[in-house]
Amino acid sequence: QMTLVESGGGSVQAGGSLRLSCSASKDFFRSWCMGWFRQVPGKEREGVAIIDKDGTTKFADFVKGRFTISEDSAKNTLYLQMNTLEPEDTAMYYCGARYGWCNDFLTNFQFWGQGTQVTVFP
Repeated sequence: QMTLVESGGGSVQAGGSLRLSCSASKDFFRSWCMGWFRQVPGKEREGVAIIDKDGTTKFADFVKGRFTISEDSAKNTLYLQMNTLEPEDTAMYYCGARYGWCNDFLTNFQFWGQGTQVTVFP
């Protein structure tokens, strides 16, 4: 069992930055596939970024180099640094975890956090 708690969301003007955090209840470094997803009402959840157990990262095409995913093993925390935010990035952002290797954005994540809202206004 793993508990994930996201934080760091908020409202920001277009072009601004936010750093999301996902605090995990257990050590996931180099053992778990971790990822960030987002969802807007009426649409399916979509992958934003994942980091595999070997540190390999993958980003959705819409990220276009604006976001960075990273881990702090000492704090059992996953981060998503988001720069040059656009109104289209407005969504609820979720952290997910799966023991073992990722399978791209098709990974069947076992655990999810409650989400943190990001709102980007023009």
